[in-house]
Amino acid sequence: MEVWVQEATFDVGQELNAFAKTAEGSGAVVSFTGITRDIAGGLRHMEIEHYPGMTERALGDIRLEAITRFDLTGARIIHRYGRLAPNEVIMMVLTAAPHRADAFKGAEFLMDYLKSRAPFWKREVTADGAEWVAAKDEDEDALKRW
Repeated sequence: MEVWVQEATFDVGQELNAFAKTAEGSGAVVSFTGITRDIAGGLRHMEIEHYPGMTERALGDIRLEAITRFDLTGARIIHRYGRLAPNEVIMMVLTAAPHRADAFKGAEFLMDYLKSRAPFWKREVTADGAEWVAAKDEDEDALKRW
């Protein structure tokens, strides 16, 4: 399986190296790593929730769509849930393809899906309280291009 939804942190370099070793026949490997950022200032932590089983299936389906659509030789998604402090790794997308343009497009497609449609719910906790993160128009607009 090339989709992991987990509470534990992971080593970005180790994941990239392991994925690259499986990318036989590829001319390009692209990786994107998302980290918890303190947009509002004063973020104590972020809480990410999901429905086990449903989330993995949804991510697996979009992964297969990316592979088919962009002629990828491989794709991997790692996404964390639970309590994350500022500057912690949240997720990583890796794609491989014979040509760099397809690897980049595949990674962008997966990222746009993860930002707008993946079944995760995020809540930011600050000194002023907690607030659920709302969907953003720009994330929806980014997904429309596909």
